[in-house]
Amino acid sequence: MRSLDLESLEIFRTVVREGGVVRAAAQLNRVQSNVTTRIKQLEERLGVALFRRQGRSLVLSAEGEGLLVHAERLLRLADEVETALRTGPARGPLRLGSLESTAGSRLPSVLSRYHRLHPGVVIELSTGTTGALLRKVADYRLEAAFVSEPFSAPGLNARPVFDEELVLVTARDHPPVAHAADLARGTLLAFSQGCSYRKRLEDWFGSADLLPERVLEFASYPAIIACVAAGTGCAIVPRSVLESLRASDDVAMHELPEAVRRNRTHLVWHGDASPALRRLMAVLEEAGAGSIPGRPVEASTPP
Repeated sequence: MRSLDLESLEIFRTVVREGGVVRAAAQLNRVQSNVTTRIKQLEERLGVALFRRQGRSLVLSAEGEGLLVHAERLLRLADEVETALRTGPARGPLRLGSLESTAGSRLPSVLSRYHRLHPGVVIELSTGTTGALLRKVADYRLEAAFVSEPFSAPGLNARPVFDEELVLVTARDHPPVAHAADLARGTLLAFSQGCSYRKRLEDWFGSADLLPERVLEFASYPAIIACVAAGTGCAIVPRSVLESLRASDDVAMHELPEAVRRNRTHLVWHGDASPALRRLMAVLEEAGAGSIPGRPVEASTPP
């Protein structure tokens, strides 16, 4: 039986990433009919429908979702083999995930140096919560991701790379906060479920048998800080984020208990690190981050 060819899988993945045949054809420098034919041939080969039509858009079927996971893994392995056999500099895409806070405050200098050293590598960076990023790494949709404690990810490798100090922020006229009870019936501003920082603050409330009156979810730290400054509620953020946003004067900062305040960001990946990823680890070590070798992730609080 003939094996699936990588070219068909690359066409399939591009259709998914570009959201349709038209843009995928332009990205692949192919005519639309050729892309459509290759997708149909792949569906006939597998005996399943990979897409279903929803209005004027194509949506992955359940079988398509399953194939995408395997396609990402196979194409990544093919890239690794090609890169490993090259004697020249590293090339190709490096798909990374990151927390919003890490992307904004920690990665610009790291990725800038990486680009100077390895211009042939194209970094594709996406942000999300710890929980969402871990799922994407496990499914090979990301090669690696920067996530925060606490988390649990059996089967993945991890290394700590950044130490963070978390602070509680409120409006400037808010009374001093020494205990969770000082925030009773307050509003929590946070990212969606799966955010490890949000879990730390919720656990702090829970230790005092309290619940925030309501939780408002946001997609960015600038939006969270703006609403905190406006008196909408409180939030927990890394001090490095406040410094990078130059927002320290717009809000009041309150020290958190040691168990909540101290936090580490980890780089996690699945299986053996690719040459491009190993080069990123080297840049992190040069920057003074991540001097601990990769190791299996220990069980911790679920994301």
